[in-house]
Amino acid sequence: MAAPPIRKILHIDMDAFYASVEQRDDPSLRGKPVAVGSAAARGVVAAASYEARTFGVRSALPSVTALRRCPDLIFVRPRFEVYKAVSQAIHAIFADYTDLIQPLSLDEAYLDVTEDRGGLGTAWATAKEIRARILAETGLTASAGVSYNKFLAKLASDHRKPNGQFAVTPEMGAAWVETLPVSRFHGVGPVTAAKMQRLGIETGADLRAKSLDFLQQHFGSSAEWYHQIVRGVDERPVNPNRERKSSGSETTFSRDLTEDAEIEAAVLGQADDVWEWCARTQGFGRTATVKIKYADFQIITRSRSHTAPITSREQLHAASIALLRSVLPTPKGIRLVGVTVSNFERGLAEPLPLFGHADLS
Repeated sequence: MAAPPIRKILHIDMDAFYASVEQRDDPSLRGKPVAVGSAAARGVVAAASYEARTFGVRSALPSVTALRRCPDLIFVRPRFEVYKAVSQAIHAIFADYTDLIQPLSLDEAYLDVTEDRGGLGTAWATAKEIRARILAETGLTASAGVSYNKFLAKLASDHRKPNGQFAVTPEMGAAWVETLPVSRFHGVGPVTAAKMQRLGIETGADLRAKSLDFLQQHFGSSAEWYHQIVRGVDERPVNPNRERKSSGSETTFSRDLTEDAEIEAAVLGQADDVWEWCARTQGFGRTATVKIKYADFQIITRSRSHTAPITSREQLHAASIALLRSVLPTPKGIRLVGVTVSNFERGLAEPLPLFGHADLS
C-alpha cells in the first residue's frame, strides 16, 4: 500500500495589512509611521506600519504608549469594510489554486496545495505566483511560508517578512525548529513562554530535551502538542469548514462608567453587535457571557448556559442584562464591557430575519 503523499501547505500572511491598505490609498502616508486605531487616551493600536514598528509600536498597544515611543506616529481611523473587500479579492486569488483554504483572519490563511491545480510543479512556485498576483491585483505585499504542515508553514511565513517567502522541507523540519526560541512558536503565548523560561526552556532544542512526563507535569493537556511540534510533527488538516466557537464584541469607554443605567445601555449595545453577526450567519449559541473591566483593570466575567439556543435579540438582551445585574451596583468605575455568545448550534429550521451587516469576523 502506497504511503500518502507529503502534504504541501502554504501560510499566506499579508504584510502590515490594515496599515498597508491605508498607505496604498493615501500616498502621503507612505514611508511614514502609521497606526490604524484611535489616538484617544484609551485608544488601542489595531495595526502598525513597518515604519512604526521600528519604534516598538505594535498592535494591541495602548495609543498613549505608542505615541510616547513614536511622537510622529500618524493615527488613521480603521475602515473595516475596505479591509474586508480587499481580503475577499485576495481569497478569490487563493481559490484559483485550491479549494482547501482555511482563513485565520482577514489577512492570513492556510492553503493546502498538495494537488497542483495551477500546474506550477512545486508549492514554492505556487506561493510565489500567488504573492505576485496579490501585488498586481491589490497593490499590497504578502509573505508566505511553505512546508509539509501548518505549524511549520506559519513559522516559515514570518521568517522572511516583509514581502518574502521561506520553505521548511521534511528533511530540515525538526532540526530547524530546535534552533528557534519557544516564544516564536504558534500556540506559546507570553505567559507560557515565561513559564518555559523559568523551567530552563529557551529554545526548541531545550523543549525537545524534556520528556513527555515532564511536560505533562508542568503543562497538562498542552504537553502532547508541545512534544509533537518540537519534532516537526503536526497532523492537523487545512480545514475550510472550521466553525467559530464564539462571537463577541467589547468596547472601552472614554470615561469610567458608574451609573447602572449607562452601564446597562453599554451592554445592550454590545449585545446588539453580537446579535447582528448571529442573525446574519444563522449561528445561535446557548451560552451568554458578559465581561467587565474595572478602572483598576480588574476583569470579571459572568456566564450562563441555556437549555436551548438564544434565537432572538430580545433573548440576548435579557440574558446579558441578567448577568450584568449580578454585579450591580458597581463598586468602582467600569472602563470596558463586552458580550459574547458561544456553544453554537447552526442551521435551525426557521431562518430568522437579518438585522444588519456588522462584521465581527
